[in-house]
Amino acid sequence: MPSTSSSAEISANVKQLLKVFDTEQEKLLQEFFDFLRFQSVSSEPEFAPEVLRCANWVKSFLEDAGMKVELWESEHHPVVFATWLGAGPDKPTLLIYNHYDVQPVDPLELWESPPFEPTLRGNEIYARGAEDNKGQCFYVMSAVRHLLKTNKSLPVNIKLCIEGEEETGSQGIGLFLDKKKEQLKADHLFIVDLGIHTPDSPALTLGVRGIVTMTVELIGSYGDLHSGTHGGVVYNPNRGMAELLATLHDSEGRVAIAGFYDDVFDVPAAELQKIDTSFNENEFRSMFGAKTTGGEKKFSAIESAWIRPTLEINGISGGYAGEGFKTVIPAKCLAKISCRLVPKQNPLKIIELVEKHLREHTPGGLDIVITQNHGSGAPALRTSSDTAGVRAAADVLTALFDIPCQYILSGGSIPIVPELAKAAGAEVVMMGFGLPDDNIHAPNEHFGIDRIKKGFATMAGIILTLGR
Repeated sequence: MPSTSSSAEISANVKQLLKVFDTEQEKLLQEFFDFLRFQSVSSEPEFAPEVLRCANWVKSFLEDAGMKVELWESEHHPVVFATWLGAGPDKPTLLIYNHYDVQPVDPLELWESPPFEPTLRGNEIYARGAEDNKGQCFYVMSAVRHLLKTNKSLPVNIKLCIEGEEETGSQGIGLFLDKKKEQLKADHLFIVDLGIHTPDSPALTLGVRGIVTMTVELIGSYGDLHSGTHGGVVYNPNRGMAELLATLHDSEGRVAIAGFYDDVFDVPAAELQKIDTSFNENEFRSMFGAKTTGGEKKFSAIESAWIRPTLEINGISGGYAGEGFKTVIPAKCLAKISCRLVPKQNPLKIIELVEKHLREHTPGGLDIVITQNHGSGAPALRTSSDTAGVRAAADVLTALFDIPCQYILSGGSIPIVPELAKAAGAEVVMMGFGLPDDNIHAPNEHFGIDRIKKGFATMAGIILTLGR
């Protein structure tokens, strides 16, 4: 297929690519199922051998595609870095980011089928990693392989950076950003780990929020104590944690930490007008069984998710919560806290502010221990709708869906993106075909064959279109 120069040619390319996927679907799904069977859980040491096996499978896949492939190895899980530079130095270079690691599967009893044995129900493939991010990674790799095997040359240079620790803070790839800066150099950086509102609404993401995470422990004694003998004498860490966490928000839903909003600025109206902020509250409630009352009362649900910072309590544990009853005062109580940040908020500053607040509000008689998770966090990222990469992706998505591509933001975070973009010196494009109800990070994660097909056609189409 030649590089494209008009919307008609883009549309013709996309239609041909969709036919290619249909022809090769059985083989592609077999390969995808093999990819999903690797238990590449990056956060749990016992799965390290599986993570490495998965990395080597990705390496072999890309070598078969005709790419030069390296494993960047360290004490962390390896990064798979693949290149095809046959277009030459005068042509644009496209760097595509994905990850092959996945979240833990707990609670296992809630899965309707084994999480690492892919199961097809209707059009949806159920497995851990089906969407996040093996599904999106697979259609990228498959699209690149198809183009390299069917074309003598491509109109752009291709680099793939596929890491194995996105779910645990990207520490491994972080070690290589300075060392491998020249290899990472690119004109366009595509982050293929995002989503769309509905199956029929094409969209590109122009921003993600930053993140910081921490573990908080309140300690009251050397070991659990009898609640009859010691009740009313020692300060119960569970009670203390409940009181401490209750100080983090006010009655209006704002984060009640001094200085938390100091660097938060209103998004300019002209920028907001480019963003599709449509939101159907009834659909949301039907999909998740939840009401949209968790944010700041003066902002809408979509504003709270996209353009406002948040603080969430992700987990609490302390004492006995099994069957029956155990009358103890626990020795300690633990909570997991995360903050999602917006542009201009400094993660290190937010960590300091949260720690200061927690220490100042810890009840007397309890000791507090605060541990940073995932290093020092990551800032938010916003990108423009007027870059060559975004325009090319929008043109392809418009042709694929036959309606104009929209622009959205994401409340989630991909911590490595700002650093990777800086190292590559590239303009960022964020995209993907995830849906809100794909159950990523939860039991029964799934991804549709139709979206793998669209992803395949889109990525191949973008590569051709960027060569205009």
